[in-house]
Amino acid sequence: MMYKKTPTKRYNNTLCFLQEVLPAPAVILDIGVRNPFSEIMEQNGYTVYNTSGEDLDENPEVVNNQKVDAITAFEIFEHLLSPYVILKKIAAKKLITTIPLNLWFTGAYRSKTDMWDRHYHEFEDWQFDWLLEKTGWEAKKNAKWTSPVNKIGVRPILRKFTPRYYAVYAERK
Repeated sequence: MMYKKTPTKRYNNTLCFLQEVLPAPAVILDIGVRNPFSEIMEQNGYTVYNTSGEDLDENPEVVNNQKVDAITAFEIFEHLLSPYVILKKIAAKKLITTIPLNLWFTGAYRSKTDMWDRHYHEFEDWQFDWLLEKTGWEAKKNAKWTSPVNKIGVRPILRKFTPRYYAVYAERK
């Protein structure tokens, strides 16, 4: 399968975080369609199943009947109108997720060509932690990293120092 250029730094950070909190081999349901990171996880000893591209706001039950070691959701919850519902329905006892953080110097991401590639939410870390707590999860570990871009300007400079991604490992209470 052919993909656009992959975000190497983000994928490396995500993989290191995943390996630290859930060493391979493990069986994962990765929320979202198959993607380059699904393949990276498999290359690193994980068995990965993906959801099928269904509207998760309308069909959150896709996460409640899986016999897996963990659910992963990498840059998924920001696209949902109500991530609360799917977080409540997850049957697995472990969750590893990343979200883009709200950046004070730029607006929420919105693709002009793909109606699904838009962020309804961009959280601050405390907001996402609160959402997890309210849906029955206890955050056990977290990490943040930047997302620098190779452009010139004030915002690209700020991206070198301002964390963009927030990773959380949580367990069901």
